[in-house]
Amino acid sequence: MTAIEKTIQLETYNLLRAALSLFKKSPNELAEEELQQAQTQALNEFRIESHVLNTPEAASVIITDRELQQAYQEIRGRYNGEAAFLRDLEKNQLTEDSLQAALFRQCKVNTVLELVASRAPAISDADIGIYYHIHSDQFHRPERREVCHIFISINPDYPENTHDAALSRAQELAAKLQKKPHKFADLALKHSECPTALQGGVLGTVPRGMLYPELDEVLFTLKSGEVSDAVKSEIGFHVLLCKSIQKAETLSLAKATPKIRQLMNDRARRTCQRAWLAGLANPAIVPDIALPSASVQSPESGESK
Repeated sequence: MTAIEKTIQLETYNLLRAALSLFKKSPNELAEEELQQAQTQALNEFRIESHVLNTPEAASVIITDRELQQAYQEIRGRYNGEAAFLRDLEKNQLTEDSLQAALFRQCKVNTVLELVASRAPAISDADIGIYYHIHSDQFHRPERREVCHIFISINPDYPENTHDAALSRAQELAAKLQKKPHKFADLALKHSECPTALQGGVLGTVPRGMLYPELDEVLFTLKSGEVSDAVKSEIGFHVLLCKSIQKAETLSLAKATPKIRQLMNDRARRTCQRAWLAGLANPAIVPDIALPSASVQSPESGESK
């Protein structure tokens, strides 16, 4: 393979990565406008990677055969057999050799960027404390209720779902369940017209504002384990079960510290990488520095496991 052919196939892999990242499709499945977007991103990433690989940091990085084979086998292992894997390579204008060359390049770029990111300054406890107090609203968790429901629709085309019939059915179910709330899942499975019936009517744990206003108003007055009367919304009648109550709370600084430290570390590492990349590239060539994708992409998802 000539140097020109090798460059073309490396760019082919960049185009594949860009197409999957942007549109979850392989390049040959893209519309013309989508293809142009993917080509622009692929070329931008290829140029940035070329800058990265032409640095002293890159000269000090060694990618072992073991690392390369791990990346290769990660992709190869997503397919049901060698034939499916090779078909996808051919479909995307790649060969086993060109894929390995592209993976070698990607592994080296990723390793260099990790090396650069390691230079980011450490996050101090004072930094964390400042962030916590400035963004205190992020650490407040409103009251939430674990709720199940039984839904009866209103549909005048069906006798059992006219307004009065649906109301009567919902009231009857509510009366039964207020006496025997432990039967809720069974009766939801038998009577509810919502797909959640298959899970016993479980809607999940919700804060205020997630349900219809009429349901919210009733749900947040119920006690834990209590079943509501029939409640009308714009789509029909509901019977609600409040399974549990999670009170509003504000996460303490001590509990929030690991999350804040991780967030600030990630930001500092990305900032360090972007600043380093910006110092490498000619703004006239790469006007908007974006970090190259760190993920290893398979040629296609269609025939993978």
